[in-house]
Amino acid sequence: MMKKITLFILLCFTFSNVVISQNKNHQNKYEMSKQKVNKTEKEWKDILSDEEYRVLRQKGTEYPHTGKYNLHFENGVYNCNGCKTSLFKSDQKFETNCGWPSFDEAIEGTIKYVEDYSHNMIRTEIVCVKCDGHLGHVFNDGPTETGLRYCVNSVSIDFKKDPNKK
Repeated sequence: MMKKITLFILLCFTFSNVVISQNKNHQNKYEMSKQKVNKTEKEWKDILSDEEYRVLRQKGTEYPHTGKYNLHFENGVYNCNGCKTSLFKSDQKFETNCGWPSFDEAIEGTIKYVEDYSHNMIRTEIVCVKCDGHLGHVFNDGPTETGLRYCVNSVSIDFKKDPNKK
């Protein structure tokens, strides 16, 4: 009987160590996915086009009604064009006449909000939480229940179509 109890305790201890180890591996992968992207300005210039660099890294704005995602309404996910972090789902996008892609909310934890006093205005800049790439601004004049309008430069984002939806 004592051998059975000892064996049972040993098995429980081994099993708990395996579970803890797997949890730590999962947590490490999760923490890795949250890590900031740190590149030099030269590295950013090497991977981004001149216009992408001007908007994402120098906080520029593309001309209204010129961006490829302004009137784009396919099913999928809009990702940061600098680091490919998923930022907005297609069901968060709505049509406006402002000239830039507009969303009523972002994927949780992907956007950082920064007070912006440039151009003699008070606005809230939105930047990618992972690479600090400038995306645009958020306003509280959205037509949906969130009341928000994330006004995003097309050049700041990239789109990945959802192959399971039409």
